[in-house]
Amino acid sequence: MHGLCQVAPYTYVAEQPIRSVKPEGGRREQDEISADLLAIPPGVIGWGYLDPTPQNITLLCQPGRLHYFIYRDPRDMLVSHVHYATDMHQGHGMHEHYSELENFNQRLKTAITGIDEGDLFMVSVQKRYEAVFGWLKQKHTLCIKFEDLIDNQTAALGGILDQFKVEGYDLPTERKEALSILTEAIQPSRSHTFRSGKTGGWRSSFTPENKALFKEVAGDLLVQLGYEKDNDW
Repeated sequence: MHGLCQVAPYTYVAEQPIRSVKPEGGRREQDEISADLLAIPPGVIGWGYLDPTPQNITLLCQPGRLHYFIYRDPRDMLVSHVHYATDMHQGHGMHEHYSELENFNQRLKTAITGIDEGDLFMVSVQKRYEAVFGWLKQKHTLCIKFEDLIDNQTAALGGILDQFKVEGYDLPTERKEALSILTEAIQPSRSHTFRSGKTGGWRSSFTPENKALFKEVAGDLLVQLGYEKDNDW
């Protein structure tokens, strides 16, 4: 986002993201989310974690608006989620529960299956990614794999720049210079959720038991998202 401000006349205000859920758990009302989206002034970059509800799609996926959706390998997402909720954010809705579990393996199993016990509720990894498929179907939205931003930067960043033209904008910065600026601006460590910034880290965290459970719960999710050719991984 910082890089886009250097290649086009945009402003980025590092406020909190717009979310579909409350930090402490529970879903926000759609009217609140819509109000937050409408409050973003023209020329200002906003960001968030939003489901593809009809209202969100109407506000975000329209001609003349640059809308990027970034998603990640579900396995790496789960590992990151467990570390973040357990070690980095004591206010996270799952922090207390994860802290009570014996080890990382048990926490990861819970993250895969989800939980519904009393006031504690979290959907399974399969349910989490239903929203991803919703965004993948939308026009006026460029969907980008997080892994491509790390491992295949030239193509991924080129696609981000191409989207300006697709939506009818003239990029004021020469393309080669713009690519250089965006590449330099990619610094995951700036994120408050930063832990490793690498891809494929799940391999050192998933046990055979975790793999089997993931396949049972998620089915062919990884194949549908293009992360695996089949379920033999």
